[in-house]
Amino acid sequence: MTEQVGKIEKLPVEQFKQGKKLYLVPLIFSNEGVPSEYKEKYSRYWQQVTEQLGNLEKIGRVNRVYHESISQSGEDGMKVVEKLNPSSYQIAKNKCDNGAVFEAIEEKELLEETIDWERCLFIGFVSEKVVSKVSEFYAEAAKKRYELMAKRINETLKDNEAGLLFIREGHRVQFPSDVEVFSVFPPVLDEIHRWLRDQAVTKEEEPKEETEKETTEQNS
Repeated sequence: MTEQVGKIEKLPVEQFKQGKKLYLVPLIFSNEGVPSEYKEKYSRYWQQVTEQLGNLEKIGRVNRVYHESISQSGEDGMKVVEKLNPSSYQIAKNKCDNGAVFEAIEEKELLEETIDWERCLFIGFVSEKVVSKVSEFYAEAAKKRYELMAKRINETLKDNEAGLLFIREGHRVQFPSDVEVFSVFPPVLDEIHRWLRDQAVTKEEEPKEETEKETTEQNS
């Protein structure tokens, strides 16, 4: 069963059973070229994640840290996280500085295979047969990847420990049945979803507006 934290300010410790716990943080990214309005939401997002994790740790301090796309443990893995996402790195570093262990959750070759098949799907093909085959290969690799993630968590997260996992939304990891999962959901995440949808709509409308403008100019 997955508990969603959201806007909860206080969690009654006594309602949660002893055992393995996993705090799930949706992974979002930013870069130098994004608009300032997104940067502001992005900054608030990670601040709210930090606050909600602090609340969750009242029922179990983080002992293990996992991060999507990282196939190395310890300091080597943390260095990769720092380059990949400085915001999640700061939180992960704080937990590790306070005694948590950074664990590898990916297998390098399987991760790279999944990424390559996904890139192929984005390229697009003329042949439906090729599209079908690539989709099949991607689905197979992704399935194996998610199964490996669950296996790594099951092997490393000990009884009565709490783990912290940074992973993108839409993942299909089936977590071990003895792990109680808590999904962190900062309020600003809804704002980010809406902003991204609005941006997608705007990009779709721009070519139409440009075409209409060209048609008008040609007819005038």
